[in-house]
Amino acid sequence: MPVLEAAFLYGILDLKYAAEDSVAEMAGRMIRGGVGVLQLRAKEVDEARIVALGRRLAPICREAGVPFILNDWPHLVGVAGADGVHVGQEDLPVAEARALAGSGAIVGKSTHCLEQAVAAAEEGADYIGFGPLFATPTKPDYVPIGLEMVRDVHARVSLPIFCIGGIKRENLQMVIDAGAVRTVIVSGILCSMEPERYTQECVKILKRGHVWKPAF
Repeated sequence: MPVLEAAFLYGILDLKYAAEDSVAEMAGRMIRGGVGVLQLRAKEVDEARIVALGRRLAPICREAGVPFILNDWPHLVGVAGADGVHVGQEDLPVAEARALAGSGAIVGKSTHCLEQAVAAAEEGADYIGFGPLFATPTKPDYVPIGLEMVRDVHARVSLPIFCIGGIKRENLQMVIDAGAVRTVIVSGILCSMEPERYTQECVKILKRGHVWKPAF
Protein backbone atom coordinates (compact mmCIF):
# COMPACT_ATOMS: atom_id res chain seq x y z
CA MET A 1 0.00 0.00 0.00
CA PRO A 2 1.82 3.15 -1.21
CA VAL A 3 0.66 5.43 1.60
CA LEU A 4 2.13 3.04 4.17
CA GLU A 5 5.30 2.45 2.17
CA ALA A 6 5.85 6.22 2.13
CA ALA A 7 5.48 6.55 5.92
CA PHE A 8 8.58 6.56 8.09
CA LEU A 9 7.13 7.67 11.42
CA TYR A 10 3.88 6.33 12.87
CA GLY A 11 2.39 8.55 15.55
CA ILE A 12 0.01 7.39 18.26
CA LEU A 13 -2.31 9.76 20.09
CA ASP A 14 -2.49 7.86 23.36
CA LEU A 15 -4.92 9.29 25.89
CA LYS A 16 -2.50 8.23 28.63
CA TYR A 17 -0.40 11.20 27.53
CA ALA A 18 -2.75 13.46 25.54
CA ALA A 19 -5.84 15.09 27.03
CA GLU A 20 -9.05 14.54 25.11
CA ASP A 21 -9.64 18.26 24.67
CA SER A 22 -6.23 18.70 23.05
CA VAL A 23 -6.14 15.76 20.63
CA ALA A 24 -7.01 17.83 17.56
CA GLU A 25 -4.28 20.35 18.32
CA MET A 26 -1.74 17.61 18.99
CA ALA A 27 -2.74 15.76 15.82
CA GLY A 28 -2.08 18.91 13.82
CA ARG A 29 1.35 19.31 15.37
CA MET A 30 2.27 15.69 14.71
CA ILE A 31 1.11 15.86 11.11
CA ARG A 32 2.97 19.11 10.48
CA GLY A 33 6.00 17.43 11.99
CA GLY A 34 5.78 14.66 9.41
CA VAL A 35 4.05 11.60 10.84
CA GLY A 36 2.90 9.37 7.99
CA VAL A 37 0.23 7.47 9.93
CA LEU A 38 -1.77 8.59 12.98
CA GLN A 39 -3.48 6.23 15.42
CA LEU A 40 -5.93 6.99 18.20
CA ARG A 41 -5.27 4.76 21.20
CA ALA A 42 -7.96 5.27 23.83
CA LYS A 43 -8.09 2.37 26.25
CA GLU A 44 -10.91 2.28 28.78
CA VAL A 45 -12.91 4.83 26.79
CA ASP A 46 -16.50 4.07 25.79
CA GLU A 47 -17.60 3.70 22.19
CA ALA A 48 -19.43 7.03 22.04
CA ARG A 49 -16.28 8.91 23.02
CA ILE A 50 -14.19 6.93 20.54
CA VAL A 51 -16.58 7.96 17.76
CA ALA A 52 -16.60 11.58 18.88
CA LEU A 53 -12.81 11.72 19.01
CA GLY A 54 -12.55 9.96 15.67
CA ARG A 55 -14.84 12.45 14.01
CA ARG A 56 -12.64 15.29 15.28
CA LEU A 57 -9.42 13.68 14.08
CA ALA A 58 -10.50 12.12 10.78
CA PRO A 59 -10.91 15.40 8.83
CA ILE A 60 -7.52 16.64 10.02
CA CYS A 61 -5.84 13.46 8.82
CA ARG A 62 -7.82 13.32 5.59
CA GLU A 63 -6.87 16.87 4.63
CA ALA A 64 -3.21 16.01 5.13
CA GLY A 65 -3.42 12.65 3.34
CA VAL A 66 -2.39 10.80 6.50
CA PRO A 67 -4.16 7.49 7.26
CA PHE A 68 -6.16 7.61 10.49
CA ILE A 69 -6.19 4.36 12.44
CA LEU A 70 -8.22 3.26 15.46
CA ASN A 71 -6.57 1.05 18.03
CA ASP A 72 -9.08 -1.81 18.36
CA TRP A 73 -12.79 -1.17 17.70
CA PRO A 74 -12.93 -2.37 14.07
CA HIS A 75 -16.71 -1.99 14.01
CA LEU A 76 -16.30 1.75 14.70
CA VAL A 77 -13.97 2.47 11.79
CA GLY A 78 -16.71 3.58 9.40
CA VAL A 79 -18.81 5.56 11.84
CA ALA A 80 -15.73 7.32 13.28
CA GLY A 81 -14.43 8.22 9.82
CA ALA A 82 -11.22 6.25 10.27
CA ASP A 83 -9.21 4.60 7.49
CA GLY A 84 -8.43 1.43 9.36
CA VAL A 85 -7.81 -0.43 12.57
CA HIS A 86 -4.88 -1.85 14.51
CA VAL A 87 -5.31 -5.14 16.37
CA GLY A 88 -3.17 -7.01 18.88
CA GLN A 89 -2.23 -10.65 19.15
CA GLU A 90 -5.17 -11.33 21.46
CA ASP A 91 -7.68 -9.43 19.35
CA LEU A 92 -9.61 -10.54 16.26
CA PRO A 93 -7.80 -12.16 13.34
CA VAL A 94 -7.00 -9.81 10.47
CA ALA A 95 -9.78 -11.15 8.21
CA GLU A 96 -12.45 -10.68 10.88
CA ALA A 97 -11.20 -7.19 11.74
CA ARG A 98 -11.33 -6.23 8.07
CA ALA A 99 -14.82 -7.67 7.68
CA LEU A 100 -16.01 -5.41 10.51
CA ALA A 101 -14.00 -2.36 9.46
CA GLY A 102 -14.83 -2.57 5.76
CA SER A 103 -13.24 -4.28 2.79
CA GLY A 104 -11.11 -1.27 1.93
CA ALA A 105 -9.91 -0.64 5.48
CA ILE A 106 -6.26 -0.74 6.50
CA VAL A 107 -5.58 -3.45 9.07
CA GLY A 108 -2.35 -3.48 11.06
CA LYS A 109 -1.29 -6.04 13.63
CA SER A 110 1.04 -6.03 16.63
CA THR A 111 3.75 -8.68 16.63
CA HIS A 112 6.33 -9.54 19.26
CA CYS A 113 8.56 -12.12 17.59
CA LEU A 114 9.60 -13.26 14.13
CA GLU A 115 7.03 -16.06 13.99
CA GLN A 116 4.16 -13.69 14.77
CA ALA A 117 5.39 -11.21 12.18
CA VAL A 118 5.45 -13.87 9.45
CA ALA A 119 2.02 -15.12 10.54
CA ALA A 120 0.54 -11.59 10.41
CA ALA A 121 1.81 -11.18 6.85
CA GLU A 122 0.27 -14.51 5.89
CA GLU A 123 -3.02 -13.40 7.50
CA GLY A 124 -3.15 -10.45 5.13
CA ALA A 125 -2.21 -7.56 7.41
CA ASP A 126 -1.35 -4.33 5.59
CA TYR A 127 1.47 -3.53 8.02
CA ILE A 128 2.84 -4.79 11.32
CA GLY A 129 4.06 -3.26 14.52
CA PHE A 130 7.14 -5.07 15.82
CA GLY A 131 8.26 -4.84 19.41
CA PRO A 132 8.49 -3.66 22.07
CA LEU A 133 12.18 -3.18 21.35
CA PHE A 134 12.78 -1.48 24.71
CA ALA A 135 10.94 -1.25 28.00
CA THR A 136 8.11 1.24 27.69
CA PRO A 137 5.79 2.89 30.23
CA THR A 138 3.03 2.73 27.61
CA LYS A 139 2.88 -1.06 28.04
CA PRO A 140 4.82 -1.85 31.23
CA ASP A 141 3.78 -5.53 31.30
CA TYR A 142 5.44 -6.29 27.95
CA VAL A 143 8.91 -7.81 28.03
CA PRO A 144 11.21 -5.98 25.60
CA ILE A 145 12.50 -8.13 22.74
CA GLY A 146 15.63 -6.09 22.02
CA LEU A 147 17.18 -5.28 18.68
CA GLU A 148 18.47 -8.69 17.61
CA MET A 149 15.48 -9.66 15.47
CA VAL A 150 15.01 -6.33 13.69
CA ARG A 151 17.15 -7.16 10.69
CA ASP A 152 15.75 -10.68 10.44
CA VAL A 153 12.12 -9.53 10.42
CA HIS A 154 12.86 -7.11 7.59
CA ALA A 155 14.45 -9.96 5.64
CA ARG A 156 11.45 -12.26 6.18
CA VAL A 157 8.48 -9.87 5.92
CA SER A 158 7.86 -7.62 2.93
CA LEU A 159 5.10 -5.56 4.56
CA PRO A 160 5.82 -2.13 6.04
CA ILE A 161 7.26 -2.84 9.51
CA PHE A 162 6.93 -0.20 12.20
CA CYS A 163 9.26 -0.95 15.10
CA ILE A 164 7.76 0.11 18.41
CA GLY A 165 8.39 0.21 22.13
CA GLY A 166 10.48 2.70 24.08
CA ILE A 167 11.78 4.37 20.93
CA LYS A 168 12.67 8.03 21.28
CA ARG A 169 14.77 10.56 19.42
CA GLU A 170 17.72 9.70 21.65
CA ASN A 171 17.88 6.01 20.71
CA LEU A 172 16.43 6.26 17.20
CA GLN A 173 19.75 5.99 15.41
CA MET A 174 20.49 2.79 17.34
CA VAL A 175 17.21 1.32 16.09
CA ILE A 176 18.03 2.31 12.50
CA ASP A 177 21.50 0.81 12.81
CA ALA A 178 19.85 -2.46 13.90
CA GLY A 179 17.98 -2.56 10.57
CA ALA A 180 14.76 -0.60 11.13
CA VAL A 181 13.28 1.57 8.39
CA ARG A 182 10.05 2.73 10.07
CA THR A 183 9.21 3.33 13.71
CA VAL A 184 6.44 4.27 16.09
CA ILE A 185 7.09 6.93 18.71
CA VAL A 186 4.51 7.65 21.40
CA SER A 187 5.55 9.29 24.68
CA GLY A 188 8.62 10.97 23.20
CA ILE A 189 6.38 13.08 20.97
CA LEU A 190 3.42 13.53 23.30
CA CYS A 191 5.54 14.53 26.30
CA SER A 192 7.80 16.87 24.34
CA MET A 193 7.61 20.61 25.03
CA GLU A 194 7.83 21.07 21.24
CA PRO A 195 6.07 18.08 19.68
CA GLU A 196 6.13 19.42 16.12
CA ARG A 197 9.87 20.07 16.20
CA TYR A 198 10.54 16.76 17.96
CA THR A 199 8.58 14.94 15.26
CA GLN A 200 10.42 16.76 12.48
CA GLU A 201 13.78 15.79 13.96
CA CYS A 202 12.76 12.12 14.23
CA VAL A 203 11.50 12.04 10.64
CA LYS A 204 14.75 13.60 9.46
CA ILE A 205 16.78 10.92 11.26
CA LEU A 206 14.63 8.15 9.79
CA LYS A 207 14.83 9.48 6.24
CA ARG A 208 18.57 9.92 6.50
CA GLY A 209 18.90 6.37 7.78
CA HIS A 210 16.72 5.09 4.95
CA VAL A 211 18.87 6.78 2.30
CA TRP A 212 22.07 5.22 3.61
CA LYS A 213 20.69 1.84 4.67
CA PRO A 214 22.24 -1.08 2.74
CA ALA A 215 19.79 -3.36 0.92
CA PHE A 216 18.87 -6.57 2.72
